[in-house]
Amino acid sequence: MPRAIAAALLAAALLASGPGRAAAAGTAADGPQDRFPGAAAAYLVALDGRELWARQPDRPLPPASLTKLMTALLAAEAGGDPAAPATVSTRAASATGARLGLRAGEVLRTGDLLEAMLVTSANDACLALAEHLAGSEAAFVVRMNGRAAAMGLAATRFVNACGHDAPGHRASARDLLRLTEAALGHPELRRLVALERDTIVTAAGRSIELKTTNALLGRLEGARGVKTGFTARAGRCVVALVERGGARLLVVLLDASDRWWAAAGLVEKAFLEPRPGG
Repeated sequence: MPRAIAAALLAAALLASGPGRAAAAGTAADGPQDRFPGAAAAYLVALDGRELWARQPDRPLPPASLTKLMTALLAAEAGGDPAAPATVSTRAASATGARLGLRAGEVLRTGDLLEAMLVTSANDACLALAEHLAGSEAAFVVRMNGRAAAMGLAATRFVNACGHDAPGHRASARDLLRLTEAALGHPELRRLVALERDTIVTAAGRSIELKTTNALLGRLEGARGVKTGFTARAGRCVVALVERGGARLLVVLLDASDRWWAAAGLVEKAFLEPRPGG
C-alpha cells in the first residue's frame, strides 16, 4: 500500500473519525496515550514490545475470529504429527460463517485444518480441529480457558473455539497482544499466518484453494500476518504484524470502522516514531 495512501488514512480515518460503537472513556493517564480515538473501539500498538498507543486496551470485547489464535496456540503446543488424519464431524461440517465447505466424514491432515483456520478463518476447519484435539468443542474450550488463566489473560473468557458471538465470549486488546506473541513463538504458526494463498487436499483427493482474509498481506510493506475477525457484535477486528528494518510492530484493533486503513495508518505512523536511544 503506497505511503501516500497511509498518510491520507491518518488524516481521515484516524484523526477525523469518531470512536467505534463500543468506545467509552479513553486510556488511563499513566498508560499509553490514545492518540487516534477514531481507529477502533479498542486498540493497542506495540513496537518491539513497547506499547506506543492504546484505547481501552483492557476492556473486554467480543474478539470474533481472533479467538482462533488461542485454538492455534493449543494445537501448536499439543505437538503431534501434522500429517495425522482428522475426520470432519457432522457438527463441524455444519459450522456457520466463514467456511471451506467441508463434508461430514471427510478426512484431512490436522496440519491442513490448522492452516485453513488461520489463512481463511474457516470455522468448519476450526471446529474439526478442536474436536480432534479434545474430543469435543466443550472440552477444548475448557483447555482454552485454562491456558488463558495460566497466561494471566484476566479480561479473556472463551465460550467457543472459533469466535462466534456468544454471551460472555470476550477478550481485550492487551490480552490478544500477549496471546499473539505466544502464538508467534511457534515457527509453524508464524509461517501459516503469513501465507497469502495455498492449496490443501483431502484424503480422498479433493483440492481446496485457500486465500487469506488478511488484506494487508502483499499490500503493506513488511506485513507478516496475523489474524482477522468479524461478527455482528464484534465488528471488524484484526491483529497485524509488520516487520521492517529488524523492528517488529503489532497492532490489535477491535471493532474498527475500517480496519485496513486504520491498521496501515497506525503502522506507518509507528515506524516514524523516534525509538528509545535512537
